[in-house]
Amino acid sequence: MDFSIFNRVAFATALFASFASASAQDLLAKQAPIDRKQKAVDSLAITKLTVKESFENPATDLYTTWNTKSVHCYSNSDIPETYRIDLRGFAMPTSSRKVTSNYGYRASFRRMHKGIDIKVYVGDTINAAFDGKVRMVSYEGKGYGKFVVIRHNNGLETVYGHMSKQLVTEGQIVKAGQPIGLGGNTGRSTGSHLHFETRLVGQSIDPALLFDFANQDIKCDYYVFHRSGKGRAGTKTLASNTAVKPATTADEEPDVVPAKNMKVEEALTGKYHKVAPGETVASIARKLDISVDLLCNANHISRSTRVRPGQILRY
Repeated sequence: MDFSIFNRVAFATALFASFASASAQDLLAKQAPIDRKQKAVDSLAITKLTVKESFENPATDLYTTWNTKSVHCYSNSDIPETYRIDLRGFAMPTSSRKVTSNYGYRASFRRMHKGIDIKVYVGDTINAAFDGKVRMVSYEGKGYGKFVVIRHNNGLETVYGHMSKQLVTEGQIVKAGQPIGLGGNTGRSTGSHLHFETRLVGQSIDPALLFDFANQDIKCDYYVFHRSGKGRAGTKTLASNTAVKPATTADEEPDVVPAKNMKVEEALTGKYHKVAPGETVASIARKLDISVDLLCNANHISRSTRVRPGQILRY
């Protein structure tokens, strides 16, 4: 073969390979933004799907059942040792600031009052406290009257009793602040009011630990639930200055009795401090005349925690 012809063929082959390589690189370069855009679209779609799933099946890490027949249906459910409840994004269930009956043991009735009663008038608007999904809309003549139960994404279930009218249906997705009913005097009630309960897997929590009805605000951004009993029946979280006497049956709530030999930290409940601009954990402790450790333990924070203006601290 003529050597010059061979050189020309080799040169042409190399030139074609170079053009092919350049074209491939150009194609990849043009494709890269498309890939990034597709990934962003896919990520957004996954996020939307996750949000939708959280609304359709709220708090799936806690609840394995969806019961539309009974409010108290968790006697066989596992209760977490601790669980942090996100209270942000709340709405007050009513604009009323008047509490007529607190949570706790009623000696005159020899039973627990598992919620809090707030004065409302017939026809007053009752709102969903958090985003969630309506589990029950029903009537109980000797108890809640016309009531609604909502399961929320933060793990809580809220109960709204004695209403004159329900404005939602079972399985409906609701947003915090959305009207769900009207105040009333139905069921076992001696005057128009809202009976409001906050529960976690059936365990009642004093709503006053979460909501400040007088100031129409929450007590803190997060509330840490602590299981205060070991048995399946009768375990519940109460204010930390109370102790629990175990219930005798699976469906019975435990009575509340004064705790003995309590730690100082456990006795500090019911008082709250709203953080002002420039305040620190140390300066707040000095202002309240308590130790820094005491303040930290009461709020599950550390000495180095940066508190923000408007944050609510318990002491």
